[in-house]
Amino acid sequence: MTNIVLCGIGGQGTVLASKLLAAAGMKKGYTVQSAETIGMAQRGGSVFSHLRMGAADEEVSSPMIALGTADILIGFEPGETVRLLPYLKPDGQVITASRSVMPVTAALTGGSYDGADMLRYLEDNVRNLSVVDTETALAELGNPKVTNVLLLGYAAESGALGLTAEDLKEALKERLPEKLWDVNFRAIDYAKKA
Repeated sequence: MTNIVLCGIGGQGTVLASKLLAAAGMKKGYTVQSAETIGMAQRGGSVFSHLRMGAADEEVSSPMIALGTADILIGFEPGETVRLLPYLKPDGQVITASRSVMPVTAALTGGSYDGADMLRYLEDNVRNLSVVDTETALAELGNPKVTNVLLLGYAAESGALGLTAEDLKEALKERLPEKLWDVNFRAIDYAKKA
């Protein structure tokens, strides 16, 4: 059983990323259960997904992942990654974007938010951490909207998902219009050259 938590803020494609992983897993014959909690997603609020994948003969009784049991946490925003860290098991893997986005709550209340502090916290508290330089990657890819697929590519490359880049591309073909394939395929493959 592989337990995956994905998190970000509204507009970053967290739910799409979860659906791509679920589709890729089902296509490989895995039993898959998923659930999303979207909250204030349309207003830039917190969004996270739970995704559980097991072998075809393995029963996946619930989509919800218990605290301390996620094998991999994929974070599209560092603060959200820190917030969902309690779901990660002690030897679990975190793949997070370096680019921070001020949460709506901080913006509305005039509070402060420093993504660099969040990244330092992750570096100090996560043994198996990959921080993806999303600013550089997105500039090279020429599209700021592929952070979600970029991080899925890194997760596939890590081996933690049990899915390959090709598995992700096949799922993407079934979910997105053809005009979006090229940039998303390049985002998936970006991890191979990093």
